[in-house]
Amino acid sequence: MQRLIPTLALMLLAAGAQAAPKPCEELKEEIEVKIQAAGVPSYTLEIVANDEVTDQNMVVGSCDGGSKKIIYQKNG
Repeated sequence: MQRLIPTLALMLLAAGAQAAPKPCEELKEEIEVKIQAAGVPSYTLEIVANDEVTDQNMVVGSCDGGSKKIIYQKNG
């Protein structure tokens, strides 16, 4: 049990190191692929600064080191 806690801590640190900040356009393209695969016919993805976010429920991604958000809106 005493070895389990340090092992888990190292695993969490390693996972955090892999989650490097992504450029917004790259992340937006990845999200678009997933939305299209889900068969959503009409939607809007927009990259906005953090202070422009009015509804946190619309946020589907964070990019540029957390300085911007990607907003999703289903149309129609």
